Parts: sequence; C-alpha cells; structure tokens
Amino acid sequence: MSNRFLTLSDVAEVLNISMSPAYALVRNKELAAIKVGGRGQYRVERDRLEDYISRMYAATDKYLDEHPFAEHDAVAEA
Repeated sequence: MSNRFLTLSDVAEVLNISMSPAYALVRNKELAAIKVGGRGQYRVERDRLEDYISRMYAATDKYLDEHPFAEHDAVAEA
C-alpha cells in the first residue's frame, strides 16, 4: 500500500520542480496541505495532488484556447 500523504519533497519530485515552488504552492493555497508533527511539516494527500494536476491541465487548456498559437493562424491563412 502506498503512503496516503506526501512530503513537499515528494510533491516536488512528482511535479519535477524544486522545493521552493512546491512550498509556494502550499503557502499560496494552490495545493491543499496539512501541517503535522511538532515541527509543523507539511503533508499533501495524494488525491489532493492529483486534483491539483487535473486543475492545471484544465487551466492550461483554457489558456491555450484563449491564446491561440500565432504560427497556426499564419499557416491556416496561407
């Protein structure tokens, strides 16, 4: 059975980013997390990370729809 909760290091590895942006995602409330233990370390539930990834796919699709690729337009007109 895999762990239910991930460390920020695990999150950074999954998203292929450094620790600083992973921490910022939590601090900016873009990625839900909990603080656990005496030192208050963040943990992210796997399902929350998957939800975040799904939201980012949707946000990227929306952005791409609203900002079409300029070369595509130029090729279509030719």
